[in-house]
Amino acid sequence: MDLNINYLAIIIAVVANFVLGFLWYTPLLGKVWAQELKMDTTQKPDPKIMMKGMAFNLIGNFFMAYVLAHNNAAWSFVPGMDQMGKLGTILNSAIFTWLGFYVPYHLGAIVWESRSWKLFFINTGYALASLLLVSAILTFMG
Repeated sequence: MDLNINYLAIIIAVVANFVLGFLWYTPLLGKVWAQELKMDTTQKPDPKIMMKGMAFNLIGNFFMAYVLAHNNAAWSFVPGMDQMGKLGTILNSAIFTWLGFYVPYHLGAIVWESRSWKLFFINTGYALASLLLVSAILTFMG
């Protein structure tokens, strides 16, 4: 069985997810997110650190899109999955990945890292939005 992976879709998903992350953590929820992390928002970050952070973010976005593309392709071999339709595929892929991998990690951060529930919802909300976006791109371009 060959997995049908669309690498152009992965690249587009990486870029789209990068833009979503910028929007989520800057104009939309950036101030609240920074307050929850007790960041000093009056100081500009070091440009070298910003570039490093953006590079690592792109790498992480690539890993997420690449693995999600493989997961979606593997699920296509399960009997009956083709009857779910594109919306079902997107929701199934994004929600189960979010619920199984992102939510547990961030729940642990509340207890072990003394993170707030507000930060939990900001970060897990982004994770869900990100997964929905990437899954939609991979599904419609697949």
